[in-house]
Amino acid sequence: MAARDYYNPSPSYQLPPIDFDAPPAPPPSSSKPANIRKTSDPTDRFNARPLSGSPFDSHIHPLHRQDSPHGYDESPYYYGGGNGATSPDRNPFADDIPLRDHPGKPSIGGSTIQTDRRPSEVEKGSPIEDGHRSRRKRGSKLFKGKGRTPWFIYIITLIQVTVFIGELVKNSVLTKSPIMIKPQFNYMIGPSNYVMINMGARWVPCMRTIEGVQNADKAINWPCPNSVSSDRDSPEMACTLSQLCGFSGVPNPRIGGSLDEQPQPNQWFRFIVPMFLHAGVIHLSFNMLLQLTLGRDMEKIVGPFRLALVYFSSGIFGFVLGGNFAAPFKYSVGASGCLFGVIALILLDLLYTWKERRSPYWDLGFIILDIVISFVLGLLPGLDNFAHIGGFLMGLVLGVCILHSPTALRQKIGEDVPPYAPVESATSPTSPKKIHNTTMKHFVKQPVGFFKERKPLWWGWWLLRAGALIAVLVGFIVLLNNFYKYRHQCRWCKYLSCLDIKDWCDAGNLDLMVIDNTGKTSRREL
Repeated sequence: MAARDYYNPSPSYQLPPIDFDAPPAPPPSSSKPANIRKTSDPTDRFNARPLSGSPFDSHIHPLHRQDSPHGYDESPYYYGGGNGATSPDRNPFADDIPLRDHPGKPSIGGSTIQTDRRPSEVEKGSPIEDGHRSRRKRGSKLFKGKGRTPWFIYIITLIQVTVFIGELVKNSVLTKSPIMIKPQFNYMIGPSNYVMINMGARWVPCMRTIEGVQNADKAINWPCPNSVSSDRDSPEMACTLSQLCGFSGVPNPRIGGSLDEQPQPNQWFRFIVPMFLHAGVIHLSFNMLLQLTLGRDMEKIVGPFRLALVYFSSGIFGFVLGGNFAAPFKYSVGASGCLFGVIALILLDLLYTWKERRSPYWDLGFIILDIVISFVLGLLPGLDNFAHIGGFLMGLVLGVCILHSPTALRQKIGEDVPPYAPVESATSPTSPKKIHNTTMKHFVKQPVGFFKERKPLWWGWWLLRAGALIAVLVGFIVLLNNFYKYRHQCRWCKYLSCLDIKDWCDAGNLDLMVIDNTGKTSRREL
């Protein structure tokens, strides 16, 4: 009671004047001296130790233990700790990035007053509070990112919504209706298949030669982008391949041609453009819901550049995988492959910080449920599961390469600091100029020092990262070569993206007409 009254005086109690030339007097009726000291040397705080019986000792804070060889004063995570300088024994290339030092100290007469403080008493947003909060167990929420604004997700979402509005406008101009209602209704509530192909959907005939098209012995009529008829004799079903593909067009196949003819269709950008197209309102809404929740939170954790790399790489890889193994006359659009790459990052982040989660099994169940639902939806007509599979695989590999090491691994190799901490920024005690030390600057100045005194586990983890990156790059090159050169296809792989009921695996294939020498038309099965 006396100690509490001393530190929290009532309005009627007045503290005696402080004599800085004399040691502080103990509180009334208390045998424990106040943990207040005076020093004229700012560097003297490195030699200070908190009193073992101090009422400010923290027995629960992860960075302050009774058996710790140092206290708050020596820790760079606390006010005045470390003096903003880097210890000479500290590896400058480690992932442990300390938070910035306190900008100043209250002083009287050139002396610095330092007091031990409970973590609960520090100001919100201070370096101590940031370090304390980063060590706490993650809450029940799946993500708890930093307060940065997810500009990448907002911008990419705005672009995709704008492009979808453009799809509806073009469909309205060509077919007199913003959505496809003839010859059948688009259950996704969006434009027709032909309009999406004309606007850049991943569609193989516009990207390379195909058996039965370039070497056909009869002329082939293709549907026009404005087609709303199922009548094979309608003029709307008598366009050329170049008219259907749009943009600058492609070489039209000729009767009796070959697969090696030059020039060949080569609209390679159809591996990229489909990320911004969507099949309908339902398709767009579902993807944007995931993007503005999971994607936004993941960007707050890893930053816009890492997320953008995973987002675009996963989308492209998914469309390349689908171009190799999906039915060649089925188009594909959507950002689903990109989002599956983001889901892969989320899964890795959960596994890396498993012990820091309050309910990791609940979080894992949520992710698995999301993946299962998305894969089941990918079996429906008009959707591409290969984009999901390819995006997820690319996200896993890039996540291993760009995310920080798992928490358990970081502790074993001596890098026990929360991931994605701010870049070190300290204030020199002799100059107000801020000193910025980053890993890249150290690596440029001392490249050999980056690899010194590394543990075998560190080498093994980085070899795994390098091997995963090399493997995915080799796989990407092999898939591109197979798509353009070898053209090997898997006959059963299409069932990974469709259910063999009610001709669902044929949904999206075009109804083409073949014109023979007598002018008679017939349906061509491709």
